[in-house]
Amino acid sequence: MNNHIMTTYIGRLMDEFVQGGVKEAVVCPGSRSTPLAMLALAHQDIHVHVLVDERSAAFYALGLAKASQSPVLLICTSGTAAANFYPAIVEAHYSRVPLIVLTADRPHELREVGAPQAIDQQFLFGKFVKWFTDLALPEESQMMLRYVQTAAARANHMSMQEPKGPVQVNVPLREPLLPDLSIDPFAREESDTKKVLASGQAFPNDRVMSEIVTALNQSKKGMIVAGELHTQEEKEAVLRLSKALHLPILADPLSLLRNGHENKELIIDAYDSLLKDEALQQHLLPDMIIRFGPMPVSKPLFKWLEKHAEVQQIVVDAAGGFRDPGLSASYVIESTVSAFVEAALNQAEKCEETSFLNRWQNANSSFRTHAARYSDEDLSFEGNVYRQLQHLLPKESVLFIGNSMPIRDVDTFFETQSKPFRMMANRGANGIDGVVSTALGTYAAVKQPVTLVIGDLSFYHDMNGLLAAKLMDIPLTVVLINNDGGGIFSFLPQASDEPYYEKLFGTPTGLNFEYASKLYGGTYSKPATKHELHDVYMAHIDEPGLHLIEIETDRHSRVDMHRQMMDDILEEVKKECLLSL
Repeated sequence: MNNHIMTTYIGRLMDEFVQGGVKEAVVCPGSRSTPLAMLALAHQDIHVHVLVDERSAAFYALGLAKASQSPVLLICTSGTAAANFYPAIVEAHYSRVPLIVLTADRPHELREVGAPQAIDQQFLFGKFVKWFTDLALPEESQMMLRYVQTAAARANHMSMQEPKGPVQVNVPLREPLLPDLSIDPFAREESDTKKVLASGQAFPNDRVMSEIVTALNQSKKGMIVAGELHTQEEKEAVLRLSKALHLPILADPLSLLRNGHENKELIIDAYDSLLKDEALQQHLLPDMIIRFGPMPVSKPLFKWLEKHAEVQQIVVDAAGGFRDPGLSASYVIESTVSAFVEAALNQAEKCEETSFLNRWQNANSSFRTHAARYSDEDLSFEGNVYRQLQHLLPKESVLFIGNSMPIRDVDTFFETQSKPFRMMANRGANGIDGVVSTALGTYAAVKQPVTLVIGDLSFYHDMNGLLAAKLMDIPLTVVLINNDGGGIFSFLPQASDEPYYEKLFGTPTGLNFEYASKLYGGTYSKPATKHELHDVYMAHIDEPGLHLIEIETDRHSRVDMHRQMMDDILEEVKKECLLSL
């Protein structure tokens, strides 16, 4: 094999990726992947991001693809480099994010013979990729150029076909590896047109839709549950259905529905707290539920729906997936959100405002009114951090939310507001790894400041990711909630087993995170009050680079304070909403 043949072959691969919609590539340095990296950089329509840590790079690519909802190339050399992609591939699979993973490999004669940096890369990611192919070695015949072009088109198509997700293209390469850039590697004959593979939209079945509309017309206590949504079109469709039929929307923080519109009266944002009380559970029980997107973050909501399987539940999922963890759905409808809403509104009877909507609105308003009385200057209680943070976020910016306690605290303390900003999180596998890198990757898609709110253990898991903020001048503000350990475990039964809890679950690290900020050339502050938080947050929000805001809290007192506050508020809500009936 000579350089000309390999260059033409890999050039056709890259150009077909571009023809299929790829605009971004995340590259990890390595020898065997030299042709892939250099030809990605040589293509004028591919923007290349270089990250040295494969694990961090994969999550960075995940964030970029998640925010753009477009396929992103992820390139590495042979050997264990690809194995470091695994956690991000798992997350991409479950959160339905389009990634095209290009793993360079040794040629076939160097596999399984003890050659260095050669592992078995066949089906390396198992069922977590939608499609796998092991390319043939480069050849320059027209047949083989059409072959590699077709492989790229299929990879593009499979990553974007609902449900979206990752694919792996394994690329064996022989030496010499340096491409010949004296030729035009992307030149095509007129007959070498791009390949277009297209999927149609999913629409609800007419017979089933008729049954659902009949149930809707008979329902007196209908309700919408909105999990993670990805587009403005989906958001507007859900609001349209709610407004026309006067259905309350229980809106997950990732649903796009808690901010950026003027229909706040339709949004219920305190349902997670309200559903912790059994009397309110009964008071607010629907007779029909339509769910869009995956199950929301809220555990009380999940348990409530699981307990009431008699309530007719309709799950709408364009990807034809089966996201019904409570096994309580009456219908699972393969349809886009817009198509389902259009069909429902064309057939359903219009209705006036219902007492059931008012019931939810009154409970939600009562909760928010009483919760506001518990706000004070002290940030040692984590709820006060979130109450302040929601008002500090700039318009059109991104709030990336860590798993474990941060996503739950956002669910509890963030109120619906008209200011437009986007909330994102890794809720596919719900892991605490790779969160920093994913947050940084979103910036490449949105080009707006990113705020990351994250716990100390999750931050520690991915401090390598901070290098991207330094090298790429990404404006990243990290609000680090440091309770020195695994705070979420304090809410679980194992917290009562004192001899075991602190060593196995509390896991304090005692790290001084100011040094992490210095290592990556960032700013550092440690506010103790809401006013101090306001000042340090606003001082750097638009500046490139890392800005670390560490807030120390006490996980040992947090649980009792949180539960007492909730008990007191819910008692007031019940007095206003139940005793008045």
